[in-house]
Amino acid sequence: MNTANPNRRDVLFGAVAAAALIQQPRGAFAVSDRWLPITPADAGFAPDLEARFDKAVAERRVWNLHGLVVLRNDRLVLERYFDGDDRARGIGDLGRVSFKPKTLHDLRSCSKSIVALLYGIALQQDKVPPPEAPLFSAFPEYADLAGSDGRDRLTIQHVLTMTMGTDWDESSLIYSDPRNSETAMDAAADRYRYVLERRVVETPGTRWTYCGGATALLARLIAKGSGQTLHAFAREALFDPLGLGPTEWAGGPDGEPFAASGARMAVRDLARIGQMMLHGGRVDGRAVVPADWVTRCITPVVSADEVRRYGYQWFVLDIGFGKPKGWAIGRLERMWTAQGEGGQRLFIIPALQLVIAITAGNYMKEDQWIPPTRVLREVILASVSES
Repeated sequence: MNTANPNRRDVLFGAVAAAALIQQPRGAFAVSDRWLPITPADAGFAPDLEARFDKAVAERRVWNLHGLVVLRNDRLVLERYFDGDDRARGIGDLGRVSFKPKTLHDLRSCSKSIVALLYGIALQQDKVPPPEAPLFSAFPEYADLAGSDGRDRLTIQHVLTMTMGTDWDESSLIYSDPRNSETAMDAAADRYRYVLERRVVETPGTRWTYCGGATALLARLIAKGSGQTLHAFAREALFDPLGLGPTEWAGGPDGEPFAASGARMAVRDLARIGQMMLHGGRVDGRAVVPADWVTRCITPVVSADEVRRYGYQWFVLDIGFGKPKGWAIGRLERMWTAQGEGGQRLFIIPALQLVIAITAGNYMKEDQWIPPTRVLREVILASVSES
């Protein structure tokens, strides 16, 4: 979901709630439960890191956080949970929730980044076509659409990078507007036909356009190639090998998943995905996601805006922090990030071996980006710079 758009509706179909099927882990991995704690000072932060965070919360410089996990060098530096009102994609209000380490939480558009990882695993298993493959060769059931409006130029690469160049708008229109492209996709009799029949209005590969429909196509190819639902494949191929706890993946009345925004898991498990990314797709020495695919996910292909670039469903940017030295900004490091509406974030800074996972309840708020940004910049990175 577009985190800049504050008007996402959770229930798109009136009284019909979307299915959110919970799945339990199949193995007794419990990997994230084995994190060893470390003091901020020993982890290379200012000793008062926790006090700084508490002060930011008390002064309401950050608000409506639900969970926070900070890892450095695979050690647990900071973990906090709060009480707060919550919502679930496709269901609506959940009321007041007392969040704990194992409480499930919507990831919203962080789901897109997870789908990209799943695609890489499926590709290694020869279950999906490679990035250079023509898009419509993977969708022969929609061959009637392939030869018109420039669609023959589309490849899987364009889908992975959201550079399809099709007539798609889920940024300028609020999500409650039926003309919003993602809303219209969810309401369509055939959501995949809806995405694939969009006219090509720009040269594919030249401009990034935020498009949940692209993620839906990737998920559909995973399901077709694996013979499993998206969530079942995710459990078997990624979540269970990572040792994640119970998860959900919401879907619509048509039985299809909200691929771009429907994943739910505990914030600890989101952090575990970030830890795996830092290790090049490996966990406890085992390869889970192919290392070369992790590299492709976080290699910039196109500019998303003035600050962010985009790889395969992951944002990449350079973040400056530290005390200025003359005209210099201090320190500049590359960061990978998954972002979701309401303030869901996974920040990964490889040079610092730092993972920050945040869940929050600032849904439909224009200022929802502020709390996670302040936690990152004003609390955590400010503490690194002074250590």
